[in-house]
Amino acid sequence: MSTNSQLGNRKLIIGGFFCLIVIIYLCRLFYIQVIDKQYKLDAEKNAFRYMTEYPVRGYIYDRKGKLLVFNAPSYDLMVIPRETKGCDTMGVCDVLQITKQEYLKRIKKACQAPNSPRKESIFEKQMSAQTYATLQEKLYRFKGFFVQKRTVRRYPKPIAAHLLGYVGEISKEQAEKEAYYKEGDYIGITGLERSYEDVLRGKKGTQIAITDVHNKIIGRYMDGKYDTLAIAGKPLYCSIDRDLQEYGEKLMQGKKGAVVAIEPSTGEILCLISGPSYDPNLLVGGKERSRNFTKLFYDSLNRPLTNRALQGMYPPGSIFKLIDALIAQHDGLINRNTVFPCQMGYPPMGGKPKCHAHGGGKNLPGSISVSCNSYYSYVFREIVDQRKYPKFIDGYNHWRDMVKSFGPGTHLQTDLPYDKPGNVPSVEYYNKVFGKNGWRSNTIVSLGIGQAELLLVPLQMANVVAIIANRGYYYTPHSVKGVGIDKKLDKRFTEKHYAGVQDPTAYLNVIDGMQGAMEPGGTAYASRIKDVIVCGKTGTAQNPHGQSHAVFLAFAPRDNPKIAMACIVENAGFGGVTSAPIVSLMMEKYLKGKTDRLELEKRVMAADLIRGINVLGSGQH
Repeated sequence: MSTNSQLGNRKLIIGGFFCLIVIIYLCRLFYIQVIDKQYKLDAEKNAFRYMTEYPVRGYIYDRKGKLLVFNAPSYDLMVIPRETKGCDTMGVCDVLQITKQEYLKRIKKACQAPNSPRKESIFEKQMSAQTYATLQEKLYRFKGFFVQKRTVRRYPKPIAAHLLGYVGEISKEQAEKEAYYKEGDYIGITGLERSYEDVLRGKKGTQIAITDVHNKIIGRYMDGKYDTLAIAGKPLYCSIDRDLQEYGEKLMQGKKGAVVAIEPSTGEILCLISGPSYDPNLLVGGKERSRNFTKLFYDSLNRPLTNRALQGMYPPGSIFKLIDALIAQHDGLINRNTVFPCQMGYPPMGGKPKCHAHGGGKNLPGSISVSCNSYYSYVFREIVDQRKYPKFIDGYNHWRDMVKSFGPGTHLQTDLPYDKPGNVPSVEYYNKVFGKNGWRSNTIVSLGIGQAELLLVPLQMANVVAIIANRGYYYTPHSVKGVGIDKKLDKRFTEKHYAGVQDPTAYLNVIDGMQGAMEPGGTAYASRIKDVIVCGKTGTAQNPHGQSHAVFLAFAPRDNPKIAMACIVENAGFGGVTSAPIVSLMMEKYLKGKTDRLELEKRVMAADLIRGINVLGSGQH
């Protein structure tokens, strides 16, 4: 082969080699620029920062438009771990007052799933104003870090913590399930904040910011042309009366228990008090919130985080006699003039359940006004032992079904979360306890006076008295009058629900007895209100763990009732002594705008039953 031929082949090989390199380079360039988006995204992230714009959470107002919850500015320090190379690590630690080990721990967490080194995540949440100001001056030294503006809840009055609820960081598991949220977002945890989360939260927006090499934002991309605006959450117009709620919480200081007030004509909750309570501002902020929550959570003596109004299941005591009286009249077993004997107790069972001295047998209204245990032991057995039922358990199931039609033993479907149903014991339960066919009406006769395994929550107690005030029906209790500027209300809160008893005469007889309880000789005479006809019923609920609970329910005025209330104070003895004054003062405040019984008010506020200071005395059930 000639020299020229060899030289030509060599040129072809070298030329082909270089052509191959160029082709490979062009293919790679095409892949990077057209097919693989990652490099494009990395390039954009060097200049752009996609920032979530969090919406303003909806404000909450009371029934008169007074502010209950608003928002205050807050700032989270965000980090993108991949971009922290060259960051002044010790500078970050000094500003946040954390150790380098804590810094590295947080960076490692930010790199773990569902986060990644390329994604933003919270490094320090809800910084104080002082920390934020210090940070802003030095942020140019902290590569990979930036500040995300947020808002936190604030409360102008330290009241209604259990009803309003609180906002907290969403759990990792919940964030993975719900597309709207990401880890680090905030969500309603309890109360109205939880129930109305979807309308309060609003809708997130996105801002595209342009940054320089020093991590400083120098402007908005295309003057914000591609930004999406956040949409603020809708306001809630709550049904509670702020002044009544605040006054009731003052009366309940130093006491364990609950107070619930309902407007009978609408089912709107006028106040919902659980004591002891706490200042809702304590559960706002970052480190402070965590410390406060831990302190409240581990307060085993007071259990301030427990919403006793919805979750406290108590034996109702003598207030339950009202339901028995209505059922027995409905069944045609008693009437207004029916009298049963009382010899300081129930005679057929040797004086048990016991009763106090009230001058012998009473008729139906009289049995309510003096709260006769013997009378309602007879009434209970009359109901469950009716001859029309071939089996005893059929009579018992009839009684149970009628009781449940008034709300006990059921969820009332209120708009507040975590309510408990109470307990109306079933046949199956007693069969397990006593054996099948091993129990009769006399075995469980204390159910007739609201004892034994019977349990109600305070919201149910208030709803029972609202039913009586309405003479047989109720609206589902709810704590919001309307949502948004147009104040829309769920239709289910405008539907009437009817109790199992509809006889107007039956209600009239019971109401006469309740009015008698507030008159001379009645168990709540000391708590009458001048110029207002109040219908009430006292109760003393025996407590196997200590002193009896004091219970009282009432509505007023008698005609065209404006308010129905229930109050239970734990370990406080007789309802007429402790709970009745609280309800009476609150009713007077609500109906008249003030109270003239300043001495009674002073004594109620001074009673600290948690510390054993009782200046209210003793009395009857």
